[in-house]
Parts: sequence; C-alpha cells; structure tokens
Amino acid sequence: METIAGDGMIAVRRGRVTLSDRRTERAWTVGVGPYALADAPVTAELYERVTGERPGTAHGGRLPVEGVSWGDAVRFCNALSARDGLVPAYRIPADGPDGADGAEGTVWDRDADGYRLPTEAEWEHACRAGTTEARYGPLDDIAWHRGNSGERLHEVRGRRPNAWGLHDMLGNVWEWCWDLYDPEVYGTYRVLRGGGWFDEHWSCRASVRRRSHPTLRIDDVGFRVARTLPG
Repeated sequence: METIAGDGMIAVRRGRVTLSDRRTERAWTVGVGPYALADAPVTAELYERVTGERPGTAHGGRLPVEGVSWGDAVRFCNALSARDGLVPAYRIPADGPDGADGAEGTVWDRDADGYRLPTEAEWEHACRAGTTEARYGPLDDIAWHRGNSGERLHEVRGRRPNAWGLHDMLGNVWEWCWDLYDPEVYGTYRVLRGGGWFDEHWSCRASVRRRSHPTLRIDDVGFRVARTLPG
C-alpha cells in the first residue's frame, strides 16, 4: 500500500473479500476496485474546520468526531470534496439525508472523484489488510476497547496500525459505511463496522456488522472517508 501525499489517505489495491452475517448465518464474496481510505477516522478538529460544527460530547481536536449521523457523514464528505476542488460523490435530496426519505434518496455518483463513505466490503478488505484472522494483531495493541479504554474515547492513531498503515480500524469508534444493512427487514438502516471504546472484545473483530438508523447520533459512532481511484 502507499500513502497519497499530503492528505492522510492510503491507496488500497483491488481485491476480494468474504463478508458474513451472524444473524442470518450468510456469507458472500465481494470484489472491490482500487480506492483510497483515510488512515484514521475523521477527527473533531477536521470536522469543525470543514463544517463549522462541533458535535458530540468529548473535548479534544484529535479525538474522533462522534455524535454524528449517517446523514452528517454524507454531508461532511460533500463539504470536504468542495473544499478540495473535487466532484462531490453524493446527490442529496432537498429534505436532506436525515429526512423522511433522505437516506433512501441519497444517490452515490460512482464516477465522482470526491470523498465518500467506504462500502462495507471496502472497509473489511482494508481492515484485514491481507490477514484472515478475526483481528490484524493483538487487540490491546491495535484497538481501544472496553478492556483498556478506561471507558472513554481516545485520540486517533494511538494504537498500532495494520499492515497497510490504517489506524483504529477496530475499536475507538464504530464507523458508518455506505451500505444498507438488510433493506427487506430493516429498511434504511445502515451498516456500522469496527467496534468502539465501550465494546467487549468480541465486538472488535473484522467481520462484525452492526446496524443503525441513519439519524442515530451517539457517542461511540464516527466515520472515516474514502475516495474511488482510477483503474
């Protein structure tokens, strides 16, 4: 993997990953194209610099931003794209992504070069970084979880990264992904990945999927950004 100079993004090669869902006992394999993924979750400092807002209850610019909905994350991606002169990845309906039909109505322009949320396949592919185990290293070395966090949020990049240079893929905050969790059963609920600072060790695994309504704002949920790369 390589760092894209100046913006904290790691280029990830195309590949395939097998996802699984414990609830339905289903597994499926997904191919992913080349993309870039932020080496850490979006921080409170960056979120405030781009949006002028400081959500959540924790104080500290290098802490992951938390208390953000899926819709907040989508809006941030478009705002960051506009700041950096990129084509926004999302077309958001007039009532916003948190409106009655907003999450369902937000469209991803897959040809855009702007920032976006990773798909859950991209997320797991990057989290595993070529490994096949539940975690890419000893949990206490790589993640802030209930057993070592002191039941609080921690600054990003404080634990050892995976082999591709990505920090906090497990623990600290759960991360919003683009995907619907199971639309036939849960409607517009979106996928969360990675586990958080208050989670027991079994939730901090590469394969664990969590779901939530896209309007949820809670103190252990944040996100990181991705970009589609040519090729």
